[in-house]
Amino acid sequence: MGMKRQPSGEDKLIERFFKPLASHPGALSLSDDAACLTPPAGHDLVLTADMIVADVHFFADDPADTIGKKALRVNLSDLAAKGAEPIGALLAISFPGAVEEKWIEAFSRGLGEDCAAFNCPLLGGDTTKTPGPLSISITAMGKVPSGKMVKRAGAKPGDLVVVSGTIGDGALGLRVVKGDTALAQLTYEQLDYLKTRYRVPEPRMALATLLRDHANAAMDISDGLVGDLAKLAHVSGASARIETSKLPLSNAAYDALEYAAGYLRDILTGGDDYEVLAAIPAERYPAFAEAAGKAGVPVAAIGSFGPGEGVTVLGPDNEELAFGQGSYSHF
Repeated sequence: MGMKRQPSGEDKLIERFFKPLASHPGALSLSDDAACLTPPAGHDLVLTADMIVADVHFFADDPADTIGKKALRVNLSDLAAKGAEPIGALLAISFPGAVEEKWIEAFSRGLGEDCAAFNCPLLGGDTTKTPGPLSISITAMGKVPSGKMVKRAGAKPGDLVVVSGTIGDGALGLRVVKGDTALAQLTYEQLDYLKTRYRVPEPRMALATLLRDHANAAMDISDGLVGDLAKLAHVSGASARIETSKLPLSNAAYDALEYAAGYLRDILTGGDDYEVLAAIPAERYPAFAEAAGKAGVPVAAIGSFGPGEGVTVLGPDNEELAFGQGSYSHF
């Protein structure tokens, strides 16, 4: 009589919380060491990986379902900016100490809701323990028609600098979560809005096909508008000039600026926007903006690309603003 294999704690965790998220047949119900997918005919694969770490990208005491959502959404934001549609995702998660069942249940529920909502099923991954903080890494896979991925390099002089949604809400939301007393003048609804924008960003999936049709270059804004614009301009061999008077701001961000002009730096350089930043030829912008609006995503032209190098930011009085560092850096 042979030995009957007893499922490990990790097996039970995967079976209960993550197997229901693995709806793609290529995931093999998470019963193997790898997933197996056939790339769609006539398409390229687009791969992206983002890690979020406790007390760097989120707070360990944030609601667990929002942590699951943010982990996936920061990756989906990258796919959207590349013009890609999701295929699936791999999850690697490192837990500090014992795994609390209540926490993992809420985390997997939030992650599962988004896997379903964005048609991005779980394909596999790994779970471990760590002496360090809670760390979650997702590798997302997407598809684009062959040769159509929207690259970061490609902006041309004369192209417009275009952003989606509103800028600065995530950075201000981080200040709210940290207990910034100056922001206490905002209404409860505004404070809640900013916290939600920080904890649960909105990947602009509706723009993916439009970017393929209209953009010369694009990326998502994760580390700060000014710094990410500098990255895009640099690899494109171009300069960029933007005007803060043209920045699309939420009501909450606008009111925060009324209370303290110093928040303008956070809005421009703070990060956690996860909006799309794109270079759109001027003649194509009206059609792009109209289509984006119909898809439910407002966009705004905030400046233009030119020859040379560097990023110029013109402030409210048309004066040039200076930033020591235009984006968040881990190093």
